[in-house]
Amino acid sequence: MKVLLIEDNVELASSISEFLAREGYICEVSYNIRDAQDRLISFQYDCVLLDIMLPDGNGLGILSFMRTERIQSSILILSAKNSLDDKVIGLEEGADDYLTKPFHLPELHARLRAIYRRKKLNGSNIIAFNEISLNIDTLEARVNDVLLDMTRKEFDLLLYFIVNKNRVLSRQSIAAHLWGDYTDNLANFDFVYQHVKNIRKKISAANGTDYIGTVYGLGYKFNTSKQ
Repeated sequence: MKVLLIEDNVELASSISEFLAREGYICEVSYNIRDAQDRLISFQYDCVLLDIMLPDGNGLGILSFMRTERIQSSILILSAKNSLDDKVIGLEEGADDYLTKPFHLPELHARLRAIYRRKKLNGSNIIAFNEISLNIDTLEARVNDVLLDMTRKEFDLLLYFIVNKNRVLSRQSIAAHLWGDYTDNLANFDFVYQHVKNIRKKISAANGTDYIGTVYGLGYKFNTSKQ
């Protein structure tokens, strides 16, 4: 999961981002509303961790900004204000959940996973398409019930393809989703091609169908019409 953390407390932001990185997330940090808005317009995130009290305004304004810009990221509000009004406003404005500070990092992790399962996987920890199944809890990928020997990045990329099946995904968007927005300045994305090649090879070795098609000049698409 790619996460944008909007939090002005540098020490807390560092603690959260380091924890999430250890759990396999891509976590980027904004310390104010203006920078957060720039990032939200420029990059895609699965979830936004949003502090309410920010130096340049009320973080709840981010919710209306995201709605206006039609940004579909999930939103988990983090706030030291244990106010029922703030919770109600946040949830009514489109937030998916609310966590009051102080909180334990494993609870934050659990809330993020729950949001992802609910919004992306219909509440399940298993996502499957035909002979391919992925378990996001155990990070196991199976084809025809054969366990594939996959790296974490290969697993994440295959999950990204299936969640976004039948959509053209550019090499740049794949790189940014899996490695963060620093890849925006890279001259090429040959490493994406290599990961896609490895996934195709492992699926084919388990007698699975290669659903990942190359869209020349654009990127790749997980094509469900292939049989």
